[in-house]
Amino acid sequence: MMRQILQDMYIEPDLLAELNEEQKHILFYKIREEQVRRWNERESRDPRPAVRKRSDRRGIQWRLGSDGEVWVWVMGQAPGDKPFEDIVEELMEERARKQAQQEAQELRRVKEAEIEKKFRDAMAKEKARFVAEKWREEMDDRKAAKQQEEEDRIREKLKKCEEEERKRGEEEIRQTEERRAKELYISLKHEEKRNERDDKEWQEQLRRSKAADKEMKCKARRARDEYKRQSLRTIEKGMVAGLSGLFHKTQLNGSGHGRPHGVVSDHPAPPTEHSSATGAGPVSSAHYRRRQNRRPSCSPVTSSLTECPVWIRPSRPNSRESIIRWFREEQRPRRAGYERSSNNIAPWFHGIISRQESEALLMNAAEGCFLVRVSERIWGYTLSYRTATGFKHFLIDASGDYYSFLGVDQNRHATLADLIDFHKEEVITTSGGELLQDSCRLRSSTADQGGLFH
Repeated sequence: MMRQILQDMYIEPDLLAELNEEQKHILFYKIREEQVRRWNERESRDPRPAVRKRSDRRGIQWRLGSDGEVWVWVMGQAPGDKPFEDIVEELMEERARKQAQQEAQELRRVKEAEIEKKFRDAMAKEKARFVAEKWREEMDDRKAAKQQEEEDRIREKLKKCEEEERKRGEEEIRQTEERRAKELYISLKHEEKRNERDDKEWQEQLRRSKAADKEMKCKARRARDEYKRQSLRTIEKGMVAGLSGLFHKTQLNGSGHGRPHGVVSDHPAPPTEHSSATGAGPVSSAHYRRRQNRRPSCSPVTSSLTECPVWIRPSRPNSRESIIRWFREEQRPRRAGYERSSNNIAPWFHGIISRQESEALLMNAAEGCFLVRVSERIWGYTLSYRTATGFKHFLIDASGDYYSFLGVDQNRHATLADLIDFHKEEVITTSGGELLQDSCRLRSSTADQGGLFH
């Protein structure tokens, strides 16, 4: 299964949804390694000519400081600069003052025009009246002198009123200017506070985004560390695919136990071969296929599933009948679902059950309780594990000649029981610390594990 994923560089979405976070990171890490390997291989086959550097390119040079780094001046932070807040405060006050002066100048111009027009018209009317009276009383000098005196008095009075009117207008303009400057200052302060609030929200969003990126990097690093730890642990313990299979065969030959309940005698376990280097080796897949092909006909157990004596396994399970046939013809001879040293069905093996049924069985169990069920997604199994706050499900790949968690193919076990016993002492992932403790037993003693042993 893992080789197929790395060959296609693709994994189906429903299968990816079955993996937990640690398995996803490990799987993506291996896919990335495969991409780098292919790229290096392609580069070694077809080296590209070196790109000629252009000598006529234009560029820039940064001014360097005394420390050799790029010289940067931050307003408000250089020696002798005012604090940034004082600079902003002065700029806002200057901006408000200038705008208020412009508005006051415009108001002053309008007011001046109104005053000039008002007193010009009044002066014109008075002049016309005095001219008419002068012409009527031109012969009377005394009367003319009085009229001239009266005219001068009225002119002085009008000038005095004009000056007072100008002063009142100037005072009104000054008050309006001050009031407008305060309004503009308050408006700019509110705008500054709103900008600061928006900047704080943006900084908070940036902080959350960086925290999420950091968390994803930590998860990827933990997945890589888990991948290396599992590899080193396997090398230290000297585990190979056929070691426990040889031990099982020796134990069963000398134990004298009878045939397990529900096991048909025409499904013998495949033999193991000795290796000169380690003392035991993995089961020969070619030898096992040859023995399977030499079967004369379909057995009575599988005759109801298909009439063809030769069964070609599809790429993935497509029906419950195909899963049952796969288990009977390939997994039972490899003692999948049995205890290590007896012919009894393991208490943790529950056969074909759904994800919801497994969680219902583990609902009231303690932390560390687990069960193994046949997967309906891949040719393999799913280990359902009870945590302190919920459940975890790990896919076990059994499409080859070994058993391993999908995404970590260094820890290869010859039997399903070897994988379970190994992780009773070693955690599945270092980040989660999943250690298999108690088996979740079947609720009914007469259960047939979904028809796999009948």
